[in-house]
Amino acid sequence: MVLVDPWGGLPLSLPLHRLPVTSNARFTMPMLAQKPGFDSVMLGTSTGRLIRPAVMDGPFGAHFLNMAMNNAQPHEQYRLLREFMHYHPDPKVVMVDIDRSWCLYGPKQVPLNPEPWPDWIYQESPWMGYLHMANLYALQEAGNEFMLQVGLRHEHYGEDGYTNFVGQDASYTRARVDRVFARWGPDHMPPPPGPVAAAPAMQMYLPLILHAVQDTTLRIIWFPPVQAIRHNPHGSMYDAMFSACHRYVASIAANMPNTLVIDFDIPGPIVNDRDMFWDPIHYRLMTADRIMKDIITAFHDRVYQSADYTVISGP
Repeated sequence: MVLVDPWGGLPLSLPLHRLPVTSNARFTMPMLAQKPGFDSVMLGTSTGRLIRPAVMDGPFGAHFLNMAMNNAQPHEQYRLLREFMHYHPDPKVVMVDIDRSWCLYGPKQVPLNPEPWPDWIYQESPWMGYLHMANLYALQEAGNEFMLQVGLRHEHYGEDGYTNFVGQDASYTRARVDRVFARWGPDHMPPPPGPVAAAPAMQMYLPLILHAVQDTTLRIIWFPPVQAIRHNPHGSMYDAMFSACHRYVASIAANMPNTLVIDFDIPGPIVNDRDMFWDPIHYRLMTADRIMKDIITAFHDRVYQSADYTVISGP
């Protein structure tokens, strides 16, 4: 464990060219954030993981690290941005994927996340790692990294944070997707008793993220598409939460320079087409290609209109 150091945080480990092998990216993102080649960052949940830095780098004149993670909560995304900016204090572009983890909240108004957060990796004292890595999980991941180093394992996560986790489009079948969709449906909640405000987590962490960077940084806030089956009846509690979420983002972006807000979660050719998705919230690679092209177009051509998205606010 000490020599292989799968998460690249120990002071006396071997000088290996490490690649992320741990499925919980909370352990591997600090290792990627300290690499010198990046100057821009993508934040979000699994709905932002298919945005490829290799595609976005050229049009934005940037070098992106995709730090989107499964079920990443707003406070985790803010912590990841702080980690990135510790090594890259003046990013060119910060992209934030605003999905349901930002907009929805339960009775306690505290989002829950079953994935462990290894806070010790994010501390400034790397020597603490020798205490926290004395467990079977670290031993398992050290074994996986060792096998990768000696060529006995080939699956790993990209050095720019990108990994295809949904499968190739060639393996898509409508019958399989129909079976997946059959297990999902709209969220049924009674109408709210009164006006609904944006989620407390959003009100706390979105301003922190947006104000963490200088006004010379391009901020891109985007709402990913969710298939129509997950859109809730107008006036329902979840519909009210999402509406409040959108209003809050629009209000904060209106007074912030160099900020582009794009909404893909609108009725149209992406949201209404089941064949654009693997499941109701995760879109296909061809859809990701289309979203990336749309984001690039929305930034470079301010007058262009598309049925795929709505520009809520522009720089």
